[in-house]
Amino acid sequence: MALEFVTDFKPQYGKAVDVASGVQRLTVNNPGPFTFHGTNSYIIGKDTVAVLDPGPDNEDHLNALKAAIGNRKVSHILVSHTHADHSPLAARLQQITGAKTYAEGPHRAARELRTGEINPLDASADTAFNPDVVLSDGELIEGDGWTIEAIHTPGHTANHTVFALAGKSILFSADHVMGWATSIVAPPDGAMADYMASLERLAARDDGLFLPGHGAAIENPKPFLRGLKAHRLMRERAIVARIEAGDRNIRKIVSSIYTDIDPRLHGAAALSVLAHIEDLACRGVIAAENEIGIDAEFIMK
Repeated sequence: MALEFVTDFKPQYGKAVDVASGVQRLTVNNPGPFTFHGTNSYIIGKDTVAVLDPGPDNEDHLNALKAAIGNRKVSHILVSHTHADHSPLAARLQQITGAKTYAEGPHRAARELRTGEINPLDASADTAFNPDVVLSDGELIEGDGWTIEAIHTPGHTANHTVFALAGKSILFSADHVMGWATSIVAPPDGAMADYMASLERLAARDDGLFLPGHGAAIENPKPFLRGLKAHRLMRERAIVARIEAGDRNIRKIVSSIYTDIDPRLHGAAALSVLAHIEDLACRGVIAAENEIGIDAEFIMK
């Protein structure tokens, strides 16, 4: 099915916007090709609150969070994953509020680096973050009038977690599912097989509203999730078709199938193709003439 993106989004920087009962959104003024209009932070609760994804170390955003929180107590700081636009401000917010930080764990790659390989996304990783409380899959976080379930969704990063607000049919989907674009899955930071399995897991749920890490709410997530899956499978088929046609390296594949994206995203597109290729090779569909990598040559098996 066709994947229809939601790009109509007004971030209202510096202002807390009510997006659901007991949920406010603040968007960081850090727009870009990977962040859309900026990173969304969420304040959950009424009298005593949790803050989800405080964002990058941005002074204006910290002040906006403080103003939105006001005199309320912050009991929890939740982090979906450790990219530099989501987690670094947690340390300063903790100093101010005394709240503990909660996440799946510190940053790590989805797989070991191969010989001579450098992680191209190291600059975007927040390797300083280490949660006070390590969340297990399905763990419930109890607050003042609210309960949140942590759901591990590796793929975008190995430690990516989404959070479901119990009794509200609301899921904070972070960077795993966003309405404005597909999530970046880039080895070794992330893994396509993990991403697809996590997508299936969310598709089996019955949440009625997704609040993502960037962009507007997704108000009808079921068909959107089906569209995301179809898009990834279509991309996989296109990659296989290009290899069958003789495009034996990632550079040629990207130039053939990514004809309508911002050129600044071609590097990310190459990593996305690599993620698909690693998955296809693991399943025995294709092979590399030598070791799989961004500069390798590929053939059908």
